[in-house]
Parts: sequence; C-alpha cells; structure tokens
Amino acid sequence: MNETDLSPAVRPARVVVGVTGSASSAAALRRAVFEARHTNSVLVPVLAWEPPGGETVYRMAPEPRLAALWALRAEERLNAAITASGGIPDDVAVERIVVRAPAAFALNALADQAGDLLVLGAGSRGRLARFLHGHVRRCAAATAHAPVLLVAPPASPRKLRKELRRITPEDFVRPGRPDGD
Repeated sequence: MNETDLSPAVRPARVVVGVTGSASSAAALRRAVFEARHTNSVLVPVLAWEPPGGETVYRMAPEPRLAALWALRAEERLNAAITASGGIPDDVAVERIVVRAPAAFALNALADQAGDLLVLGAGSRGRLARFLHGHVRRCAAATAHAPVLLVAPPASPRKLRKELRRITPEDFVRPGRPDGD
C-alpha cells in the first residue's frame, strides 16, 4: 500500500445554490454561475421538495406513483428555473440535483466542506415578507458548514410595484371579438 492510498478522496470545490424559480432565486443562480466560473468550481443547482402536506402526511397514505410524479415535476421546475435565469454556460461544470428533503437540510448537507460556497436568494426586503417566507434562508444560513452568500433580488421601479398592486383578475379577461362572438 502506498502513501496515496491513505489520503482521503479530494473532491473539487462546489458552489451550491438553492433554486426555487423566484426572482431572488434566479439572481442567486446567476451569481452562483459567476462564482463557479471565477473559482473554477462545480456549480450545483439544487431544488429540494417535499410531498404536499409534508412527509408525515405522506407516510400516513403513501402513494409511490404520486411521489414519482412530484419528483418529475420538481426536475421540470429546476430545468425551467435554470432556463429562465439565462442558462448555464458550457464552460461551467454543473451537477443538477433534485432531492426529496427539507430545503435547508438538503442545502447544508450538500455544501458540507470548507471549500464549498452556499448561495441563496436573500428574498424580499420587507419585514413581513422576510418573516413569512425567509424560514429556509434563515435556517440554512444559521446551520451552514460552508460560507454563505445571500444575493438580493432584482429591484423593480416603485411606479411598477404600485401598478402591480392594483391589478385585478378582470385585467386578464380577454375582451370579446368585435363581431360580438
């Protein structure tokens, strides 16, 4: 046995990014691509999912066909989110992961070494939105083993935000054709 057999397996540094499909997640994915390219690391976009109602509810009435369908939908959401954010350049090594687990747990389990970087979307800047939707981000950042980079969502102009708040369902109704049909 030689000396190299005793050394632990060396894996390249990774940039692990949580992907949900939100604007904040898309900004985090774009930044993760930049970081992976800049550091010559492997990009690991992760979409974690759980059955509707959680694992406890699923265990009470398991349905493998539904679980397979949910896993397929999660894979489609990951691919759609990557495409919507501009895609991943060919010169970046990528390892796409769809995992059935709580998101914060899965992200921290994947970004488990000192050379890794965990990139997360910082979410909305409002207090109420952070309180209601920031659980995964707070939990992942608090228990991370690797450095965490929080990426702010893209800003939208104030006038546009005011207009979007006034939209009603009737704004999406197609008007009738001119001939009365």
